[in-house]
Order: sequence, then structure tokens, then C-alpha cells
Amino acid sequence: MSQIKVPVFSESVSEGTLLGWNVQPGQAVKRGDVLAEIETDKVVLEVIAQEDGVLKSVTKNEGDTVLSEEVLGELGAGEAGAAAPTADAPVTSADPSQSAGGESQARTEQAVPAPAAQGERRDDLSPAVRKIMAEKGLEAADVPATGPRGNITKADALGAQPGQRPAAQAQAAVQLPAGARPEERVPMTRIRQKIAERLKEVQDTTAMLTTFNEVDMKPIMDLRRKYQDQFVAKHDIKLGFMSFFVRAATEALKQFPVVNASVDGKDIIYHGFYDIGIAVSTDRGLVVPILRDTDQLGLADIEKGIGEFAKKARANKLSMEDMSGGTFTITNGGTFGSMMSTPIINAPQSAILGMHNIVERPVVVNGEIVIRPMMYVALSYDHRIIDGRDSVQFLVTIKNLLEDPARLLLDL
Repeated sequence: MSQIKVPVFSESVSEGTLLGWNVQPGQAVKRGDVLAEIETDKVVLEVIAQEDGVLKSVTKNEGDTVLSEEVLGELGAGEAGAAAPTADAPVTSADPSQSAGGESQARTEQAVPAPAAQGERRDDLSPAVRKIMAEKGLEAADVPATGPRGNITKADALGAQPGQRPAAQAQAAVQLPAGARPEERVPMTRIRQKIAERLKEVQDTTAMLTTFNEVDMKPIMDLRRKYQDQFVAKHDIKLGFMSFFVRAATEALKQFPVVNASVDGKDIIYHGFYDIGIAVSTDRGLVVPILRDTDQLGLADIEKGIGEFAKKARANKLSMEDMSGGTFTITNGGTFGSMMSTPIINAPQSAILGMHNIVERPVVVNGEIVIRPMMYVALSYDHRIIDGRDSVQFLVTIKNLLEDPARLLLDL
């Protein structure tokens, strides 16, 4: 018999929340299987089986707070089905007014979601449920939702079969009384709580200011159009816009070291390296994985790094190491259609670059009005250590490098 323990947290993480078990007591598992998932205020961690065996018992249930290296359950030898759920195992009740402990729990503010239509994607699925459904080829309409808020539980997903739509799902949606004003109270995830805490802290502790400029994206778009096929053939990845911005930002940081610095009490820490965070939006909130030593990376290396981070983020596979540190951040609101914004600094960094939507607009070039694909860019910075002159010149440097990409290759 061996104990199943919470993975070791980093020094900056004190506790986590058990998102749920991927297996039930009595089920056989193999070494390397993901037994459970834990959400901290930074990442979602997987609890991995260290050996073959059977899940004998669990001591923590979905939603419970867990500490680093705390015991979650026991794994032992035996055949599948030999063990029954313990008294501590999760209880699934068809009555949403009953909590796991059996106590009555009023939910007058909650509205039960309507059943999912065929092919519809639900955003309320836990990583464990999403994994089971993907492995079994299930759609939301195939699975009965018996959770307390009309959500799909792991037991629901494990017991469902593709194409066998539950009778409860086939029924018409519940008709609410005329004039009903339903509400639902949903706790923030730990990641969302931490994001909110850090954003508020930045506003309270920094003298944040934002400066704007615009970039003519035609030179980069022409370059991508000309060399895209060759780039893909050689590097097996597409050439995007972000790699140009990372390279331009790195060169600008070399010229303006204070933008790459951070504040520690009454000291300014100047960093002699360039670790740039790339903001990535996920279902659980914004995360910022770090590209290390970007001054040593080519465009292909940057694109591959960003692509790998995107895959990890979608699968909740980003590690704490992926998101630790960073001296500067780039965020791209343009992917969602943002025309202009004032991004918030990612503390303890002192500046962040915001990219936006590319829109064809009339501009004056050599005394003539022409139509060009233009992008507004924004630099939010901590005015305590970065003067307006440096911030403006930093952004102008990025603009000049992007509008004449040859400068990036010639180090000009």
C-alpha cells in the first residue's frame, strides 16, 4: 500500500484546490496515469500514479483545500473493483439541494443551465471531466448533468456512452416563470482570485501611465507573404506577428535598460537578461509563460516557443517554472478585436507592451494619402522609475524596427 500525495508546491504557493479525481476507488491504474488534478493560484497540477495498482481509498474530495505533500488517498495491489468507495468518497446526489455531507443547502439564487445541444461546447467542465470526455469521444449532449449546479461530474462522464443521449437531456428545457430573474453565485477559481489580487496590487503600488503609438504593419505583412512558404518548409511552423514584436521589444530593451528593470523597495534592479512573458488567455484566466533569453532566439525559435506555450495552456499543462520570473511582458488584445487598451503591468516588472487589432486606415506617406494596415500599440509603465522620455522613445524604437524589419536582421 502506498500513499498518494499532493505534489510539492513552489515557495510562493501555500495551498491548492482539488479539482477532482479521474478514477474512482476500486479502479485499476497504471504507472504514469493522472489520478487527480489540483488547482493552485498559478497552475493546474497533475497527481501522477507512481506505480501500477488499484485506488483503494481517497481522503480528499473535489473542492477540498490541500497542502503541499498532503495525503490524498492510498494506492494498493489488487484487482479492479476490489475496493468500494470509502466514507470520504464523493457523493453524487440527484437532488441539487443536498450537499456532499447530506446537509440541506438552499440555492434560491441558482438557475439550472439548460441541457447542451448536440455539438455545443460547455465551458463549465473541469479538466478531469474534459479529459474523460475527450478520451471517450463524448459530446456534452451525451452526458447527463447531475452536478449541484447542473454541471457534468466525473461520474457522469465515466458512465456515459457516445451517441446515447440521456432521457433527461432529451427533455425540453425547464421553463422559468414569466418575469423570472435568475442568478447564480459561482466561486472564483484560485487562479482568478490571484489575478484579481495582483491587478489590484499593481494599481495600488505603482505610478502606472500609458503611452501610445501606431505601427504600419505593411512591411512585416509583405515579408511574411513573401517568405511564409519557405519558412514553414524549413522550420515546420508558421511565421506570425508575435515573433517580430518579441525581437523588436528585445532590441528596444537593450537600448532602454530601465524598461527591463524592476523595483525592490528603494532599489532599482537592472536585469542583464531578457525574459519576455507572453500573455495567454485560458478558460481559467490569463497566464503569462516566459520566453527565456530572447536576445539569443531567432524568429523560428520564438514561434516554436509560443506555439508550445499555447498547447500547454489549452491542456492546463503549464508548469510553475514556465511562468516564473520574466522582465517584460507582451499582450495581444488584437486577437479578440481590441482596437486600443491600457494594459496593466505584470508585477514586479515595470512595463508591458500591448498589441491591438490591425485595421486598414488612411495615412499620409510622402505627402500622399494611402490606405495602410495600421496597429495601435501601447506601453504601460511604472512612472516611479521610467520617465516619459524613455517610455516614448522605447515605443518609437519598436515602431521603427517593425516598420523597417531589415533593422532587426542588421542590428541597427
